[in-house]
Amino acid sequence: MTVADWLTVLTTTDAPEKAEALARGAVAARVAACAQISGPVVSVYRWKGEIETASEWQVSFKTTGTRYAELETYLRREHDYETPEIIATPVDRGSREYLEWLERETAG
Repeated sequence: MTVADWLTVLTTTDAPEKAEALARGAVAARVAACAQISGPVVSVYRWKGEIETASEWQVSFKTTGTRYAELETYLRREHDYETPEIIATPVDRGSREYLEWLERETAG
């Protein structure tokens, strides 16, 4: 298993102000170079034996593979869900300038 150089990390939350707080905090801490908020989206899932439907806001963070663990730690600490969605997808390609900017912004 190898660590990707760059990642998009997704989480969801139940209010736009919570999404913005997570996004701003991650960028301020330099565990993400940027974050986009989309929503509301409708999520359907099974929780504690029941099928639930909820409006949520998605937050997509851009980070490096070396900063992923710190971003995950931040999300686990700051998120108010018992089991927050935290999914990382590798970025295979991107413009050189953008990826260099991403690395600079997360270097601290």
